[in-house]
Amino acid sequence: MKKYLPFLMLLMSMFAVAQDVKTEAKNVEGQEKGETGDTIRLPEQDFFLLLNSNDVDLANNVPVHKIIKDSLVFALLDDPGAAMIDSLWQKELFESSLYLSLKDSLLNQEYNEVVFNELPTDTLKMRLEKLNAKTPFNVEYNPLLENVIKSYLKRNKKGMERLMALSTYYFPLFEQKLDIYNIPLEIKYLAIVESALNPRARSRVGATGLWQFMFATGKMHGLDVSSYVDERMDPVLATEAAAQYLSTLYRVFEDWDLVLASYNSGPGNVSKAIRRSGGSTSYWNLRPYLPRETAGYVPAFLATLYIFEYAEEHGFQPPNPRATYFETDTIHTKKMLTFEQITEVTGVEKEMLQFLNPSYKLDVIPFIEGKSYSLRLPRNKTGLFVNNEQAIYGYAEALEQKKEETLPQLVESGAPIRYRVRSGDYLGKIAERYGVGVSQIKQWNSLRSNNLRIGQRLIIYPQNNTSTASGTASPKIYTVKHGDSLWSISKKFPGVTVQQIKNLNNMRSNRLKPGMKLKLSDG
Repeated sequence: MKKYLPFLMLLMSMFAVAQDVKTEAKNVEGQEKGETGDTIRLPEQDFFLLLNSNDVDLANNVPVHKIIKDSLVFALLDDPGAAMIDSLWQKELFESSLYLSLKDSLLNQEYNEVVFNELPTDTLKMRLEKLNAKTPFNVEYNPLLENVIKSYLKRNKKGMERLMALSTYYFPLFEQKLDIYNIPLEIKYLAIVESALNPRARSRVGATGLWQFMFATGKMHGLDVSSYVDERMDPVLATEAAAQYLSTLYRVFEDWDLVLASYNSGPGNVSKAIRRSGGSTSYWNLRPYLPRETAGYVPAFLATLYIFEYAEEHGFQPPNPRATYFETDTIHTKKMLTFEQITEVTGVEKEMLQFLNPSYKLDVIPFIEGKSYSLRLPRNKTGLFVNNEQAIYGYAEALEQKKEETLPQLVESGAPIRYRVRSGDYLGKIAERYGVGVSQIKQWNSLRSNNLRIGQRLIIYPQNNTSTASGTASPKIYTVKHGDSLWSISKKFPGVTVQQIKNLNNMRSNRLKPGMKLKLSDG
């Protein structure tokens, strides 16, 4: 028996190794299928120690989507296929180039004859006649409209394809609201002419959002504007307000062409044009008497209507979206949350949250007694959020508390310090560092100009100083954690800007890696 004992022990060890490999494979397979498996459980203090760990490998191997629940940590798994929009949509969300080009075309549209042999005049006349038969708008042929349509087809095909991709998300929302108010569904194309479907579009005169509401008009229709929120940028609320306004305009003019003109230039300008034309109520007769932008407004709307309705015939190939507006849902939040916190616990990218919730100007959902604010998420994430809502709020509070604990100590206002000017300093930089104004520094030190010299001593009464009284503190080092960005790090340290961090660390890009050490001062 002793002779076979080593052989049996070898067999047993091989069997144990095989079982470990099999278990590991099963765990990987379970993760790929979305099964939770065993949950990592850590006390709250260990969770924060883990976040602060210098062990990069450890930090990279622990999922970011973990939140505190009854002082324990549990994983919220992300579905990579849950992305709501493709990179094209994200690229267009806050870029204004398409919006600006459409606005420029309204103001500077050339109505000279455009040669575009792919669309014969006879074919265009036939198609416009079909459109005219099924819409309350006057889509009859005229040479001016033909030139606008051909101009769009010839010069703006890529832009139209980008708009078609965005429209797949927004149009179901528009149609739902327009139907409630018995407004022609073709009015949805008005948002393209107004904002190029950019919810944060802002004109040179302050008109804002998908439907380009001015501040006063927005207030009239219940759209609130504050430091945190601009409801003119909220797709749902702004579309509701636009439908109400359009419905009111139709009761006044009883003609949808004139409704379009008055939406752009105001009812007063349209009524003046009617008087100047001798009482005509035909848009094409009023057009010479309308403001220049409005003169190009209705032709632009009709050209957009034609191109979208005959997109296939003209070979447009917009990207196919992976989801629509109806695959999202809203949650009424009960405490203040930042987009970064929501990203950490749900796995929904920050860019996605900005796309779905464009009305929050600072990427923060505020909490104010008596006010209701909502968060829009992909539908498959809303149940996850609601089921863990209290834990998520607890996690957000814990992060905010920890952020406060890591902030440098504030120097009490009124306690002066003497600051020694260093190479690269200027008054604006020093003022930002201590939370004071340039004029205050000049007043305290009887400076007549903004010029400084190295070694010069300045008396400063700091408001949110991050340095010691001597002004020669040792360099502060920050260890990058999961979810950090240069912007979020700068907000943790008052007086430290993104550009300062990049300059101090010789960074050429904004990319960060967990575990990276960043210098925050040159003291």
